[in-house]
Amino acid sequence: MHPVRANARVLTAALAGTAVEFYDFYIYATAAALVFGPLFFPEQSPAAQLALSFLTFGIAFVARPVGAIAFGHFGDRIGRKSTLVASLLLMGGSTLLIAFLPTYAQAGWIAPALLCLLRFGQGFGLGGEWGGAALLAVENAPKGWEARFGAAPQFGAPVGFLAANGLFLLLGLWLPEADFKAWGWRIPFLLSAVLVGLGLWVRLKIGETPQFKAALEAEKPPAVPLARLFAQHGWAVVAGTAGAIACFAIFYLATAFALGIGTSTLGYNRTEFLTAQLAANCFLALGIGMAAYRSDKRGARSTLALGAAATVVLGFVFGPGLQSGSLFTVFATLSAALLVMGYVYGPLGAWLPTLYPPLVRYSGVSVAFNAGGIVGGALTPFVAQGMAASGNLMFVGMLISVAGLMTLVGVLTARPASPA
Repeated sequence: MHPVRANARVLTAALAGTAVEFYDFYIYATAAALVFGPLFFPEQSPAAQLALSFLTFGIAFVARPVGAIAFGHFGDRIGRKSTLVASLLLMGGSTLLIAFLPTYAQAGWIAPALLCLLRFGQGFGLGGEWGGAALLAVENAPKGWEARFGAAPQFGAPVGFLAANGLFLLLGLWLPEADFKAWGWRIPFLLSAVLVGLGLWVRLKIGETPQFKAALEAEKPPAVPLARLFAQHGWAVVAGTAGAIACFAIFYLATAFALGIGTSTLGYNRTEFLTAQLAANCFLALGIGMAAYRSDKRGARSTLALGAAATVVLGFVFGPGLQSGSLFTVFATLSAALLVMGYVYGPLGAWLPTLYPPLVRYSGVSVAFNAGGIVGGALTPFVAQGMAASGNLMFVGMLISVAGLMTLVGVLTARPASPA
């Protein structure tokens, strides 16, 4: 039987969780770019509203490593499956509750405080999500298919992005601007419950991975996996963190930041800009697929290094592309960015697990991936917004180039773990 068909349920479980993850995160990112500033920080200037809105967006990236430590501990001690179910419940529950939040006008300072708390819950749950999904796929993969199986969680990114972006686009066509800002933005958060339910249904029907079961038979799991991880694989954590930075920087600058700037400072129509982003998303899926195939044939490390080098080059055209004044050029810029992102994101599922042995692998992969998210996903949109507000939008792409350089150094200096 074909490997994909034989493992369809496992691959679907890996894909479903990260699709929910990116749907949840992108509906928050879109709402942060479009409506959260005036609703939760109305006493600030428009520029400060957007900056504070993106700052709440960044809270989840601070929570992610905390969640990675917590879920990584249990993932390395009791298994991948139950830990993945718990992470999805926390992440999905936090997202759903955002739909019921009062605004600043209704509850004063309590409203942004609750928004920050739920955003932290999203990030905490997400901290254990991607690493577990990647291991679920890779540790079930037949030899020679590791990267293509490991790309299953990565394909959740364009799927979740497509669902979230498409829903906001439909809402923009259906609702007047005033209704969208008053209550329409809550609908995507409500609908997240459907995706979470589907994800849980699939995950509850799968078993533990063969590699983890074999590792448990050979050795008792460490009492504190994180302690062993840093004691024996410290550099692998640092290098793995660097290896994950570029994909975050590209994604959030080409999506949330570009949408916020495009529909405010640059003056594009929101529906037209969302349509351009929706079409550009197809290039992310294409890049992931191409990178996964190349990784299985020529190695995940070399493919990731190629993507990192392309990221450095991308930074030089990103800012000018956004400022071109042409929506088609903006579309081409975003398409190129997301295609390159596929090459620094697609191989991660296969590359990061090679850096750690099975009994600390959940912790290692989760901590490295989410620590990379702080630098690439939390700091870069905030710094980019500050640069744009001070008239330096042209140079925002340099943040992408720096992220690409950091990833390149991490990939080239990392070494595979010795067999467990």
